[in-house]
Amino acid sequence: MPELPEVETIREGLEKKVKGKRIEKVLIENEKSIKLPSPVEFVSRIEGKVISEIKRRGKYLILSLDSKDNLAIHLKLTGRLIYSQKGDKPDYTRVIFVFQDQTQLSFTDIRGFGGLWLVSDEEFWMVPSLQNLGPEPLEKDFTVSKFKDLLSGKRGKIKPLLMDQTFIAGIGNIYSQEALFLAGIHPKRSPSSLIDREIEGLYNNLLNILQEAISYRGSSVDVYVDLNGKKGDYESHLRVYGRAGKNCPRCGAVIERVKIAGRGTYLCPRCQK
Repeated sequence: MPELPEVETIREGLEKKVKGKRIEKVLIENEKSIKLPSPVEFVSRIEGKVISEIKRRGKYLILSLDSKDNLAIHLKLTGRLIYSQKGDKPDYTRVIFVFQDQTQLSFTDIRGFGGLWLVSDEEFWMVPSLQNLGPEPLEKDFTVSKFKDLLSGKRGKIKPLLMDQTFIAGIGNIYSQEALFLAGIHPKRSPSSLIDREIEGLYNNLLNILQEAISYRGSSVDVYVDLNGKKGDYESHLRVYGRAGKNCPRCGAVIERVKIAGRGTYLCPRCQK
């Protein structure tokens, strides 16, 4: 599933490619991708409108229209947004937005778990999970002090907590593992066991890894591609994720793969304590 760096890369692409464009036509190839409202109303409320602003909230993309409606998109596991010339039809296309300048934006989804919601400014509560998202880790108000407060009193294991979207928005399986590796923290550690030095290290490494991944346009470890259909360049820079059986780049120990909360998790048994 695309995480914050991948979704932010797509947002930046949308900012350059489609902001300010008028949507001439909406073609729905698979109605199941339209979560709200009905497909007929969805089309009637979008056609003729201009995309005025493009935002990201966690793993959601939000395209605001000049009508005060907002198109919320969640790519889930296999969703993609592909920008191309009018008439193109990428594989597994579900919805196409055709612009007046003869370009288009296609929402494709192999497995069909992604979705599109069209809601007014007052209806964001109707988009599942959107209102319950935790803070954005790259916002200025996400300080180390705030991170310490969030961790205070938390139980369980640190890695699943980092992936909890109500705790922090946008972090998933890849970047939680990378941040914990760089901080030297075992993913099974209890949040309450972390001392200040470890919390500060995790905070700094989490922010650095997200910013670094964005600079490389994300990681294409699954089906993720950017708006132009290009894979991200960050996969080769991952230190621990997907490297089971290989040597730790820091100490040389063999990287292990374990399951934590049902998710495959890579770690260095020597570096991460």
